Amino acid sequence: MFTIDAHLDLSMNAMEWNRDLRKTVAEIREREKGKTDKVDRAKGTVAFPELRKGSVGLVVATQIARYVAPGNSLPGWHSPEQAWAQTQAQLAWYKAMEAVGEMVMIKNKKELDEHVALWTNDEPNDKKPIGYILSLEGADSLVTLDNLHTAHAYGLRALGPAHYGPGRYANGTDATGHLNEQGIQLLKEMDSLDMILDATHLCDDAFWDAMEIFHGSVWASHNNCRALVNHNRQFSDAMIKVLIERGAVIGAAFDAWMIVPDWIRGTSLPEQMNCSIEKIIDHVDHICQLAGNTNHVGLGTDLDGGYGTEQSPYDLDTIADLQTIPAMLLKRGYTNADIENMMHGNWLQFIRNAWA
Repeated sequence: MFTIDAHLDLSMNAMEWNRDLRKTVAEIREREKGKTDKVDRAKGTVAFPELRKGSVGLVVATQIARYVAPGNSLPGWHSPEQAWAQTQAQLAWYKAMEAVGEMVMIKNKKELDEHVALWTNDEPNDKKPIGYILSLEGADSLVTLDNLHTAHAYGLRALGPAHYGPGRYANGTDATGHLNEQGIQLLKEMDSLDMILDATHLCDDAFWDAMEIFHGSVWASHNNCRALVNHNRQFSDAMIKVLIERGAVIGAAFDAWMIVPDWIRGTSLPEQMNCSIEKIIDHVDHICQLAGNTNHVGLGTDLDGGYGTEQSPYDLDTIADLQTIPAMLLKRGYTNADIENMMHGNWLQFIRNAWA
């Protein structure tokens, strides 16, 4: 089934993990054997051949570069200008992949419809370019709002103002605090450009500020449910209900500590914790029950988002295994129409509406 993944850090993996995503997952793992600089070496799950094998023909692909102020222990860049330069290196990689026919940027409804028609024409996927909608995860790299206009001109269509910790525009996961004046102006400028706001990673204070200030299209590219795993990274039922009222789609994230409770990062193992794809469907089902329908859920896996198989569902070897999900949903009582909604239909409807 044609599938959309609303959150993949492809350029980060290419530029910082030094992975040639044109190779198969097996080839990338083989080349990384023995390396210890990253915890997920030789454990990656995402590459272009596996995306095609799994019919994942459209993704929301990120640029990401955090600014860290003195005293901030998170990894990142020591100036906004360095962070901006890193996002431009990531953009250059996407353009290099376009030049060799591996990817194609999707910036408007016409390009979207043409690309979906290509991927649903019943011909083999082997040579089809992977479509990507460009998103910025964390706004720290925008030195000023002039950079936002530059980014929109080169194709940026979605933006999440925060990531982890304190940010220049908004505070994110494990931080607190309302939007600052820069963050308020950022949202207003995004509104004027008809950009999509990604509510993922916003701390609670900033989330509620954003829901009041921002009037455009809102999605949550990769987020699960606080009712099932109690952490500020997840959405509370009240937050989910507001997103539903706003017409948002919420993408199910595949990072194990967000899927099952009591996960200890660096210690717990997926099988030990019974972390399976079925557990992700519990989060999806929870959102569907709150909504009373299947119109507000999709996939936003975040696979290889700084982790690999050591912190993914134990029954997922590569991203191609997303194709096991329809059968699981069918067993849960969801209809074929529901399943199509979850695998691609809800994202398509949302994007078409946002770009109308």
